[in-house]
This record gives sequence, C-alpha cells and structure tokens, in this order.
Amino acid sequence: MNWKDHYEGCTVSAQTAVKAIKPQDRVVVAHACGEPRGLTTAMVERAKELRGVEIVHMVAMGKAQYCLPEHCESFRHNSLFVGATSRQAINEGRGDYTPCFFSEIPLLFRNDTLPVDVALIQVTPPDKQGFVCLGISVDYTKQAASSARTVIAQVNPNMPRIAGDSSLHVTDINYFVHSDEPLIEMSPPRIGDTEKAIGKNVASLLQDGDCLQLGIGAIPDATLTFLEDKNDLGIHSEMISDGVMHLVERGVVTCRRKSFHPNKIVITFAMGTTEFYKWLDSNTMIEMYPVDYTNNPVNIAKNDNLVSLNSALSVDLLGQVAADTLGPRQYSGVGGQVDFVRGARISKGGRSIIALPATASKGRVSRIVSVLERGQAVTTSRNDVDYVVSDYGVAHLRGKTVAQRAEALIAIAAPEFRDQLSAEFKDIYVSSGTRPKTA
Repeated sequence: MNWKDHYEGCTVSAQTAVKAIKPQDRVVVAHACGEPRGLTTAMVERAKELRGVEIVHMVAMGKAQYCLPEHCESFRHNSLFVGATSRQAINEGRGDYTPCFFSEIPLLFRNDTLPVDVALIQVTPPDKQGFVCLGISVDYTKQAASSARTVIAQVNPNMPRIAGDSSLHVTDINYFVHSDEPLIEMSPPRIGDTEKAIGKNVASLLQDGDCLQLGIGAIPDATLTFLEDKNDLGIHSEMISDGVMHLVERGVVTCRRKSFHPNKIVITFAMGTTEFYKWLDSNTMIEMYPVDYTNNPVNIAKNDNLVSLNSALSVDLLGQVAADTLGPRQYSGVGGQVDFVRGARISKGGRSIIALPATASKGRVSRIVSVLERGQAVTTSRNDVDYVVSDYGVAHLRGKTVAQRAEALIAIAAPEFRDQLSAEFKDIYVSSGTRPKTA
C-alpha cells in the first residue's frame, strides 16, 4: 500500500478517531499552541465512557476541560508544566504535577518511564513524499508520537511547515482528522513600566553577536524592545514569539555570528499571533528540533556567547531561585530554565540571567527574600545562578561569597525592603554561623 492509500483509508472524524482511547490509557497531548483542540474536545465528549484516563501535557493553552471537577473520574491530568487552565485542578488534588527538566521529557517516553498509549498531535497536510510537519510543537510531541501505541493526528492547513527535525511520515500515524480551525494564539503581553525597567537592565548585559535564549512573558518581550541598537544577534531558544520576528525584520537578529547552526534560528516550539505563524511557514531561517536536542546543555554550549534569560517568582539572599512554586503551591514548572542556565554556564562567553520584578502584590511584598517560603521548591540552585536582574538593577552572583551575594541582591530589592532584608540576613545567616560575624 502506498502512503496516499494509507492516508485516505485512515482519515476519519474526530469522534471516530478518539474511540481508540481506552480506560486507563495514558494520552499525551501536543504542547502549548500546537494542541489539537478538535481532538481534545472529542475526547472529553466521551467522558461518560472513559475511566482513569491519564492526560499528560505540558503548558495547556486550550480549555483543558478534562481538568474540570465533573470529569475527575474519567480523566486525571498529569502536568509537566502547570498553566492557567490546569493550576486549580492540581492544587486541589484532582491532578498531578511531575517535576522534570524540559530536555528530559522525551526520554521519559522513550524508556517507558511514562509509556505512551495514545498521542494526540497536530500536523500540516502531507507533502509530495508523504511527510507531515509538527509545525509549532516539535518539543516532546515528536517523541510522544514515536513512542505511542496509537497516533491520532489533526491535519490542519493553518499549521506552518518548518524545517529541521520536525516531520513524521503518514505511515507512522494511525488516524487522520481534517480540521482548518485557527491555531491557538498567544497575544503579546502587556508591557508596563516595571517590565520596561527590567528589560533595559537586561539589555545592558547584552553585546553585539550574542546568541539569545528567551523565556515567555512580558520581561523577555520588554527586553527585545531595547535591542534595536544591537547587531548580528542570534537565537538558540526553546521558543520564540512575535518579538523575535520583529527583530529579524529590522535586521537586528541575523544569526550570522552563531557558532552552532550559523544563520539559523533554532527552537523547539513557538507561540504567537496568526501573523507570526504565517511568518514561520517555509521560512528558511527557522529550524525546529526535538527538545532533547535544543535544550541539551551540551548543544546549548556549542553556541559561543549564549545568553539565557528566564524569570523567577522569588530569589533568596543565598541566590536560590524559585520559579515554579508559590510557597508549596505549584504555579508553573521547571521548563527549560535549568537546561539553559547550565548550557550558558559552559558556553564560551556565556551568561545566564534571572529576571524578576522587585515586588509583588502591588508593591506590598518583596520578591527578593531572606529565605524562601516553607514548602517552596528551588528551581535553580545558588551554584548555578549568574546574574539576577530586577527593575532596580543588576546583581552579579557568580564567584561571590554568601555575604557579597546578599549585599548585591539587597541592592536591587525595592528600597523600602532593604533595611529589613539586611537585618534578616544578619539574624538568620550571620548568627547561625553561615559566615564569620566580622565579614
């Protein structure tokens, strides 16, 4: 049978395709804006027929109806990175969170730590050779499809075709469901005065020819607005959005000086507007690879002058970064932060930056704290942290003593909290013998 016969013979409705999902199955859903909403909706419509189905997903950008209380007997969400639509279920005990580095997720599927029964993915229509592209969600999605007993693909002409290691052959897929629904969009975040101040401070650490990794949110986007005077920046990142598109169009990002994949933007997933997705389509500058390639610290370090930029919820005076929990409550996930912090550390000329607003709760709470809250997880250890940036300045921690770290971090805290932080440092760390009292 040739691939066209297989494709046509296995094309069914979403309702028919999801009948392949059985009670107690583990179902892996394509990541973020690559989620095939037609398939997840059809799966939830079968809730009364299903029991104990485990839904494995990273950032759920869709409605995540499988997390609703009324479906708790049918579905249990196992999140690899908690998002807005899954957070309540996890913190109320109706779902689970599995801590892991983004780069290691494909291995969990490949070595059967998390065996995959069904993969729900979204792809482009096939090309002349019968290959479909995973488009904006290659990351762990490709390995999930390779490991799954059953692969169900939503075929969407709106999905951009992107080069790299991003394709599957139709003969590796069991069911095809045609859909032309718009891809999930992520609108550009609101950038306020605080984010602008942080972005300006981050930009002061960047140089012509640097290769950037950018996280998600207002701070990375604000940083990009201060880079228009830079030249020949490169990108090796787990994701990009509209801001990078604009810098390419302005000639700021060229990737000419990259030492690894020169002249190419290398990513593993993408989130943005419809305009951005159209820009990605068949763009010869963009290459997509699985996350165990893009986020492997050894590969990251092959880029000279790799600068990683990631966010945090809190940083304590030892330099420990809490980026995924608020106290004991799971808020997001580790994602690729540690992957890129460590890759930047071993990159020639590399630097890693943790950026956060100095305060939260409308200025009532300091995000730079003497100690992390009880039950709050450390995302990035103090041994890994290089620069911490707030809207009040830059603290360089690499190679600094405990006392020097505390001094640098207090200096970038909001002024109204500095005396309190200094007193708490002396009370907690000096009297306990962490450093000599004469230091």
